[in-house]
Amino acid sequence: MTIHTNASAAQPASLALASFGPDAAIRCERAAAELRFGRPVRIVGTRGEALIALALDTATPATFQELAGTLGDRLHLYLTPQRARVLSIDAPGGAMVPLAGLDLDAACHLGYLRGALPPQGWRPANPLAAEAVGVARLALLLPALVCATVAADEPVFADCATIGVGDIDVALAATARRFQVVAETAVPLKGIDEARFVVFRGGFAQRDQIAIVVGQPDRSFPVPVRVHSSCITGDLFGSLKCDCGDQLRNGLKTLEARGGGVLLYLDQEGRGTGIAAKMRAYGLQAEGLDTIDADAELGFGADERRYETAAAMLDGLNIKRIDLLTNNPLKVAYLKACGIDVVDRTPVTGTVTAENRGYLRTKAERGGHMLAVDRLYGG
Repeated sequence: MTIHTNASAAQPASLALASFGPDAAIRCERAAAELRFGRPVRIVGTRGEALIALALDTATPATFQELAGTLGDRLHLYLTPQRARVLSIDAPGGAMVPLAGLDLDAACHLGYLRGALPPQGWRPANPLAAEAVGVARLALLLPALVCATVAADEPVFADCATIGVGDIDVALAATARRFQVVAETAVPLKGIDEARFVVFRGGFAQRDQIAIVVGQPDRSFPVPVRVHSSCITGDLFGSLKCDCGDQLRNGLKTLEARGGGVLLYLDQEGRGTGIAAKMRAYGLQAEGLDTIDADAELGFGADERRYETAAAMLDGLNIKRIDLLTNNPLKVAYLKACGIDVVDRTPVTGTVTAENRGYLRTKAERGGHMLAVDRLYGG
């Protein structure tokens, strides 16, 4: 399928989009940026139809009303299967709720706020909505979207950033393992004798990711590796709600004690949902929800992280066989699926306190993490 773009008349005809990377990736990156700026995007199907989508958490009352005025009764709210279940809706493919007569506040209440009542009417989601939610996730926005089905050639939406069905899968497949080292230097760390920071750039939207090489890893044996997703609250500010900061520092010490290893510090805040969604989830946890139910309230699954980036970084460091420092069996399985030979697993723990005990118990009981929480609790 060909997506037609509105190129400037001054643009040379010979300047092809593909000259600057895979077409699908460029379209998806542009669409993600547009959603973050609070502008609608268009997802084109294969039968002349399209879906217009606007993210609720970047919409304003003015943009919402303008879209509602343009689309009328066609305007719906998309709910992910997780959010639908919160509202007592059985919709494995997501649900579409009509928005006729509702303003932005009412749509937000239905889309991601606590205490919403089940809607009076709904229908199974348009399949194109799953693509739209994929763009929202790439943009680190809540997966709650205002949507409407339109004709693919409807002129009023001709200037919207546009993707086609399958573009996200193609974009991720094309970019997930494309990384290059852009900086490398020794950095003295407290309590660690030798550490070298290696900055990789690549993947979707060309994010920078960090590998901390501790000591001199012996690649003739399985290399001890900790894959650590960023946690600003725990790693940087010492939040008591989790043990992430402890795992980060204990992981580095373990790597040094083992004679050398690598810690991959991935930009995956909030189990892949982003810092804003994480703070929303923290607010819900303060109201009594556990971490998984809080994410479901916002429309997310229990864990939205991906690990192709970690595999690409290990490839770049010429590390093929690893001893993974983790309590999460899903992380082991994901890395194996990415072609990394996970030879062994080493537990890595932090201090279990009164503040994080419930969170860690949820990870163990509902998330499958290998943690003996009550045995580790300091009391």
